[in-house]
Amino acid sequence: MNKTLPDNVVPLAGQVLHQQVAQRLRQRIVEGRLAPGAKLNERELCEQLNVSRTPLREAIRMLAAEGLVELLPNRGAAVLQLSERDVADTFEVIAGLEGQSGELAATRITETQLAEIRALHYEMLAAHLRRDLSTYYRLNAQIHTAINAAAGNAVLTRTYGQVNARLQALRFRSNFDERKWARAVDEHERMVALLAARDGAGLRALMVQHVLNKRDAVLELMRAGEVSA
Repeated sequence: MNKTLPDNVVPLAGQVLHQQVAQRLRQRIVEGRLAPGAKLNERELCEQLNVSRTPLREAIRMLAAEGLVELLPNRGAAVLQLSERDVADTFEVIAGLEGQSGELAATRITETQLAEIRALHYEMLAAHLRRDLSTYYRLNAQIHTAINAAAGNAVLTRTYGQVNARLQALRFRSNFDERKWARAVDEHERMVALLAARDGAGLRALMVQHVLNKRDAVLELMRAGEVSA
């Protein structure tokens, strides 16, 4: 299984340099290349990403605002580390937000939005067939974000973004088990069908269960010592 993408060390350019750096760091955190609790060594990261400290520090502040990184007084920054209780509690909250997103989206989604979600879904299926987990997860996350956007509720979108950021790395790891990954793919097939059928109640129930299944998979891996949060 291809779990990660290569992190090519090339100069980054443009007016949003710190955002590009933040995306590189975000991917490393999500894929576990920067482990929970790991200190962010500015000198090493500057060399690896070929950038100066100013955009790196701006990127780190962005990730801290998202909840992926903790700023440590007089000690720099470290990747967020969650306890088992934190993980369980946060998944319970995001399950409710996902369910609300699904129910509203089913009644408010446009044909254009539905077509975009279908296109992402087919790309995601292709990534699953290749066992390309990195690409699969990126497309999977885009689908969940698109469903949330289709709900048409700005407060829900802001809250979802804030809570979900804390779980990105764990949601990625929940697919390490092939059987559970296959189940998640099947659940996504049903999500698209329920969206098309405009079945709000059905989609709410499915999305809540989908997220709680991920919670259970993550907690199982944590208790087995296979992942840390």
